[in-house]
Amino acid sequence: MKTSGNAPARGRAGLLASLAAALAIGLSPVTAYAADPVKLNFWDMIWGPPEYIDAAKELVAEFNKENPGIQVEYRSVPWNNWYQTFVTAISAGTAPDLSTGAGYQAVQLYDLGAIRPIDDLIEEMKASGDLDDFLPGTVDTLRYDDHYVALPWGIDIRVWFYRKDMLDAAGLKVPTTWAELREAAKATTKDGKFGILASGDTGGSHFLYNAILNNGGGLFNEERKLDLKSERNVEAFEALAGMVADGSVSPASTGYNSDDRRGAFNRGQGAFTLDGPGLISQAGDAADKIGVVPPLAGPHGDKGTIFWVNNIMVYEQTKHPEEVKTFLKWWSKNQTPLWTKGNTGQLPTRKSIAANDYFKQQASRGYVLENYVPIGKTTATHAAGIFPALNEVEGEGVMQTFAQELWQGKPLDQILDTADGRLKSIVKE
Repeated sequence: MKTSGNAPARGRAGLLASLAAALAIGLSPVTAYAADPVKLNFWDMIWGPPEYIDAAKELVAEFNKENPGIQVEYRSVPWNNWYQTFVTAISAGTAPDLSTGAGYQAVQLYDLGAIRPIDDLIEEMKASGDLDDFLPGTVDTLRYDDHYVALPWGIDIRVWFYRKDMLDAAGLKVPTTWAELREAAKATTKDGKFGILASGDTGGSHFLYNAILNNGGGLFNEERKLDLKSERNVEAFEALAGMVADGSVSPASTGYNSDDRRGAFNRGQGAFTLDGPGLISQAGDAADKIGVVPPLAGPHGDKGTIFWVNNIMVYEQTKHPEEVKTFLKWWSKNQTPLWTKGNTGQLPTRKSIAANDYFKQQASRGYVLENYVPIGKTTATHAAGIFPALNEVEGEGVMQTFAQELWQGKPLDQILDTADGRLKSIVKE
């Protein structure tokens, strides 16, 4: 606030007194003299059970109390039609100042000119040493077009689980390789139960991503060109098709959604399934009967699985980029309650949060953090960073259809040709 050199003495004295009072309680002169606090809109996806929303609201309230010159309004956004929700807001000029979102949302909206790069924030965090608190690779995963398009906060990853009771009854050890998994799946397929429980929804496509990345393959090559029919990918698909041919994959998998699959697994109708790290904590009375399969070695010794680095992005429409940056830095450091109170199913991208006793008490999540996260790979593998085609490939349902037809036992070469053609048309190759 600028004052005239002709201001009355008492006005200057009052101004100085007010500034002194502001400084005494830790406010900057700018904050103290803002006519109204800066208001920011923060849209957050629903990343967990109802208590997640409560925990997030409490965090925002805490920030607002500590930062009276910046007041954040929290909005919880459901996953149904989430993309349309954001695109509509952007088109109408009512986009939030910042939001969380799906793993590749930031890069797709950035390509539409709607996302503000956070290169300046990354540089500040690098200079302060704060960037070192993030798990390796998580920050650079969100780099596109020589810009950082978002800040990581959570990891969604796929992990193999097994039923201890079914393996014990069959006298089997926990598999450590693909070959051992196939044999164990065959041995536990009997009496109306199956070795593998999969699904035909988006979660079903995760079996495909897991397999190709576990075998050193990937949907794209280094030039970001589709590579669905690469030798390593085909080998991985053949391994899954082989288990279907064995009769080890439940025929109900084609029609299952992920909740159906989890429910059947928790009831002991299958020996193995692929899911997120929160499966055991959500299994109720069945929790003590479920274990985590160690990362499997593929036929060439490769280990890997699919993961997504979920993130927070800033919108070009914001009128308060500095205040957004202040909130974003605070939120990133202080979000531990999203786990300890909110029970989010994500895993943290910050080492300091991952070290919390919460993850030591939940042994399965701690195991996944230590053993699965370091081998996690995105659907961008083998290309660097992220790019818009990733969202298009995952969002168009091609890989879901692939999974459904695979579980049905349709000829793999036909499935591959159809999926390859459809994906190339989507990314315009």
